[in-house]
Amino acid sequence: MLMKRLASHSLTFAIASAAFGLHGAHAAVGADEAAQLKSTLTPFGAEKAGNKEGTIPAWTGGHTTPVPGFKNGGRRGDPFADEKPLFTISAKNVDQYTDKLSDGTKAMFKRYPDTYRVDIYKTHRTAAAPQWVYDNTFKNATTAKINGTVITGAYGGIPFPIPKSANEVMANHLLHWRGDAWRMDFRHFLGTSDGKRVMSAEGSADYQMPYYVKDGESKFKGDYWMIRLATSGPAIRAGEAIVGRENLDHEKTQSWTYLPGQRRVRKLPNGCCDTPTPASAGVMSFDEIDVFAGRLDRFDWKIVGKKEMFIPYNSNRTHMASESALFGPHHINPDHVRWELHRVWIVEANLASGKRHVAPKSRYYIDEDSWVAVLGDRWDANGQLWKTLWTMPVVMPDLPATTPQQQSGFYDLVSGAWYYSGSVNEKNSHYKIQAPLPDSTFTPDSMAGEGVR
Repeated sequence: MLMKRLASHSLTFAIASAAFGLHGAHAAVGADEAAQLKSTLTPFGAEKAGNKEGTIPAWTGGHTTPVPGFKNGGRRGDPFADEKPLFTISAKNVDQYTDKLSDGTKAMFKRYPDTYRVDIYKTHRTAAAPQWVYDNTFKNATTAKINGTVITGAYGGIPFPIPKSANEVMANHLLHWRGDAWRMDFRHFLGTSDGKRVMSAEGSADYQMPYYVKDGESKFKGDYWMIRLATSGPAIRAGEAIVGRENLDHEKTQSWTYLPGQRRVRKLPNGCCDTPTPASAGVMSFDEIDVFAGRLDRFDWKIVGKKEMFIPYNSNRTHMASESALFGPHHINPDHVRWELHRVWIVEANLASGKRHVAPKSRYYIDEDSWVAVLGDRWDANGQLWKTLWTMPVVMPDLPATTPQQQSGFYDLVSGAWYYSGSVNEKNSHYKIQAPLPDSTFTPDSMAGEGVR
């Protein structure tokens, strides 16, 4: 019955997406439909009920109990550290589970049959948020709209908890709950095709989401996500910095970079899409951060469906290992990745007419509970499956939230290279929640004033 209902919903959403198209104005839902957010749906719009097999439990409020002894700014532990895998998927038995694996995950079994595996653990629906975020989400359901790709009428919550189009699903991902302000120390690593590991960047970053500042709607000007990043290593990159401001109207998105050798701040002419981002030394593109952080107007979007799939989830264990233990020659050590069965939205992006992109086709897998795009696959201009993208959502009951701590990356299925962005494994702080910083912190003038080497 559940799968029939999901299939029916998927068909309805696909028809709605096709009918409205990329440039149509998508209306908010009515009050009667929004009322489901207080009954059969979670406050974020996921199906509250579990599946008929019992392998996905009902959502009962998420996980909001911090690990004993945890203090803000310290290393975040694993609340499920004592659990063992229910079973393991390897190259030998992957054919039994193909319907619940992404194309990219299946491709990894083929490329690395002797070392790659997926350990499946008990499913925990840990996603949670403060009540005021739920209240705003309920309000957004009847007020938020997306005109083409510009979101209006939304603040402080998921904009489209009952989405009617693929654009709305992706907007939910871009605006998913992850707190309003935090600081992180990090390292980025490139894995080469011959098994070497090279650190591409080390530094610290302040992140801010003005969209989620409590009681801040009257001051919100559209910049929903901001970053200020300073690089301390490797030595050749020490002193570099970047400031970015993502806007609900992507035409107003801006980013700047500081290069110590030039002692100048430069505005990036195209801080978007398939442009290599300086934060990763050019290894990742802007729209590969967090699986997808790009512009919706580059693609024609459609909902493929909604189904149960194995995805990385509640993987606090990933951040507890040493870097030497975590990184294998060609991929993350499977011992340190937790996978679970969850319902996900599957959204496909095909290059829009008149647009250019190195990956003309992509597919994204968005967790229904958190709206995080956990996995993504990209095809190149030759139609070849090129990259598989991933994040590692962790449970943060102190916030509360279930979200990646800016850890994301990719496996290049063609070249064999891979990338891990945002390692906190050998840092004393995993994610320090802090009070919002002044808006001037995220400006080129502020960066220039402190730019020294």
